Amino acid sequence: MQIAIPLERMSTIEKLQAIEYIWSDLARVSEDVPSPAWHADVLRAREERIANGTSHFMEISEAKQAVRERIK
Repeated sequence: MQIAIPLERMSTIEKLQAIEYIWSDLARVSEDVPSPAWHADVLRAREERIANGTSHFMEISEAKQAVRERIK
C-alpha cells in the first residue's frame, strides 16, 4: 500500500500530530513492532548496572531535571 502524505504542505504541528497518531496506533499492538537486537543488549547492560549498584532508579521528575541540566 502506498500512502501519499502532503508533507510539503503540512505545518510542523500537523507533522508532529501525524507522528503521534501513527505512534499511538503502533503502540496499541506493540507485540507486532519488532525491537532491534541491540535493545536486548542495552537492557541487559542496564540490569547489570542496577544489580551491581553502579546505577539506580530515579523518579521521573528527578530524571527530567537531570536531562535539563545535562542539555544546558
